[in-house]
Amino acid sequence: MRRKGRSTVADDTPAPAQSTKPVPMRRWRFWVGLVLVPVALAILVSLGTWQVKRLYWKEALIASIEERRQAPPMDMPAIEALAAAGDDVDYRAAVAEGRFLHDKERHFLATFQGQSGFYLYTPLQLKDGRYLFVNRGFVPYDRKQASSRPQSLIEGPVKVTGLARARLGEKPSSMVPDNDEGRNIFFWKDLTRMAATTGLPDDKVLPFFLDADATPVPGGLPMGGVTQIDLPNSHLQYAVTWYGLAVALLAVSIAGLFGRRKPPGASHS
Repeated sequence: MRRKGRSTVADDTPAPAQSTKPVPMRRWRFWVGLVLVPVALAILVSLGTWQVKRLYWKEALIASIEERRQAPPMDMPAIEALAAAGDDVDYRAAVAEGRFLHDKERHFLATFQGQSGFYLYTPLQLKDGRYLFVNRGFVPYDRKQASSRPQSLIEGPVKVTGLARARLGEKPSSMVPDNDEGRNIFFWKDLTRMAATTGLPDDKVLPFFLDADATPVPGGLPMGGVTQIDLPNSHLQYAVTWYGLAVALLAVSIAGLFGRRKPPGASHS
């Protein structure tokens, strides 16, 4: 029936039914998240736990080194017995007596207090006829030659106190240059080659070094007490970081899960 002035057209087209089937892409994302999130959480938590274990190990190591440094100095037979038993001799307070063989100095390239120069590794001939390489300390680059510091060439019996240092089994890194034995410049502390280049028999050389302490010497050179003990301990910071990332991932995952679970027909503003 037609009305005057207005016409009404009935739209009998049925409204499209809303599908209740889950979108395949959303289902795929759900299952991927269900698998990947726990795996990622496990990795982050395990990394944090590993850093906590490293923290305890580092703190124990620092405490052990400090205890060795503060202990009464051990003589060479005692240090040698520890080394033979496989114990760690590094940083143990030690004392040795003998005569320096200054003509057999070995020079290790180093920096000290902002200066470039060398550590002097000088064989100390012990009373029993064997030899101990002593890191006597630092000399500036232009004082490498013994003739430029005659007062440093101490004659006669000496008593050296300091810290025992373990020998290196190999070059610390491929980035470290090879030792320049011809110029008597060592870039890493190869005890075997230090002894060989001086003509000393390897079986007569003690298998560790001694770093001399800062006891003053005539002329002021070499400057002892150069042993550097720098053990960074940032494991707590790393642990907090990994655990924090795990908490953040868990929070984002929970928010995403409950954000998608809205009741049917919920209105969106």
